[in-house]
Amino acid sequence: MPKSVNYYIIKRKALPEVFLKVVVVKTLIEKEKDMTIQEAVDEVGISRSSFYKYKDCIFPFYENSRGSVITFAVKIDDEPGLLSTVINRIADYKANILTINQTIPINGVANLTISIEILPTTGDIQKLIDTITAYKGIHQVKILGRG
Repeated sequence: MPKSVNYYIIKRKALPEVFLKVVVVKTLIEKEKDMTIQEAVDEVGISRSSFYKYKDCIFPFYENSRGSVITFAVKIDDEPGLLSTVINRIADYKANILTINQTIPINGVANLTISIEILPTTGDIQKLIDTITAYKGIHQVKILGRG
């Protein structure tokens, strides 16, 4: 593997529990301004040393994506209005659509590639992806990259 690779996108279910708990501690400290680190780690159930070891190494995907471009792939049924629904959800989250590419449907399924710009007003990207994934006729939403 090349030594120049510094970042990876990994699904939540593949992460060790300690990493997820570090994210929870960071969220608690951010939301509860009076909460100390010790109180937050005690509430979540990890040690302070674990928190300090990983706090600068783990963060939600969307946390550092403001002002950047996210490209994702979507497998979608060839049904009238379904692409419009996806586009409207992106608009609801106040992301700016930069490109949309769709293949010709094969066996009733088309592949989309959508690039969106994350603006300061854009909502939670993970919730956007979860919302799109939940629609009947959407088979897969996969993040291809961020730039």
